Amino acid sequence: MDPQVFNTPNAPRPNAFVPQAVIAGNFIFVSGTVGTDLSTGKLVTGGYEAQVTQAFKNVKTILEDAGSSMEKVVKITAFMVSGEDSDFSVINKAYTNFFPKVTPARSAPQVMPFPGGILFSVECIAVI
Repeated sequence: MDPQVFNTPNAPRPNAFVPQAVIAGNFIFVSGTVGTDLSTGKLVTGGYEAQVTQAFKNVKTILEDAGSSMEKVVKITAFMVSGEDSDFSVINKAYTNFFPKVTPARSAPQVMPFPGGILFSVECIAVI
């Protein structure tokens, strides 16, 4: 099966050149997703933790609209601006809330600042 681009109007899209996700076979690959509020088109206020929570909400919407769910996520890559979550407490709290049954594999590299005040970005692979 050929890969297919997937976008939903129910979650923010990074830009016109990057799809929210690509579906290939029984997998969905979600692009880097940040804490943008769909209704305003801007990052949520409240700093790092608010952006983490909103980013995971956006991923959840993308997955569900594509026919998957958070329960079917097998791998997460979380990109954190260096120094924002040194003990991983914020991302671990998000994991508890968004993955109450099975926690997916995870890597979480710390990165230099993103443009525009973005403090967190998450991408994932899920089964459909």
